[in-house]
Amino acid sequence: MSGSQLDVADEKHRWLLEQYTEVASLAGGLAHEIKNPLSTLTLNLQLLTEDFADPENQRERRALQKIETLQKECHRLEEILDAFLRFARISELNPAPADLNKIVREVIEFQSAHADACGIVLRDDLHASLPDVRLDADLIKQAVLNLVLNALHVMSEGGELILKTRFDDRFVYLDVIDTGPGMSQEVISRIFKPFYSTRRGGNGLGLPTTKKIVEGHHGRLLVESEPGKGTAFTIELPIPTS
Repeated sequence: MSGSQLDVADEKHRWLLEQYTEVASLAGGLAHEIKNPLSTLTLNLQLLTEDFADPENQRERRALQKIETLQKECHRLEEILDAFLRFARISELNPAPADLNKIVREVIEFQSAHADACGIVLRDDLHASLPDVRLDADLIKQAVLNLVLNALHVMSEGGELILKTRFDDRFVYLDVIDTGPGMSQEVISRIFKPFYSTRRGGNGLGLPTTKKIVEGHHGRLLVESEPGKGTAFTIELPIPTS
């Protein structure tokens, strides 16, 4: 890549960061305005639950069921709001030389029990000589975790999930390969759009957040999938030149 191309890429990255920062500021204000009344609502629902803890008749039992339904919806709103903030919030990255293999192992260890419970074999294929890359380790771990959770959710009947690292002269790669149902090209064209989800109860922010984290590291998030043949997401990260 020539010097002029690098300048254009850096300028585009700075512009995107400015846009993300503006959105993050708006999101923070919106979150504050929503969370205050939501907290009040949640607290009062909890008090009502205590008042109806021992329902004495059918009317009180119906009232308690309605209150519990409202509590669940409030909890879901809080989860959506938190997910939106993670998507919208862009701060300066704190990159440092890091071992991507170590991050992958930590995610696998954290999710191994979940995979076992779902009947999914979770394994790694990590390149022993993988070079370090400059990462914000916490954010990249979140990106990897999002991809793993996405795969675990789609393999409702069990399967295999492989996390593989590799590299070439310019990039380090992490492949997240599942044996799930796969996706059509139509679905692939929409999965990185905020709030689009094929999973019931999903908020549609996990993959857009992952993509934004990877792009914040000057990387790319790629996907290959076909119905009935599983899905492979690839995180591509540049190897430092000096």
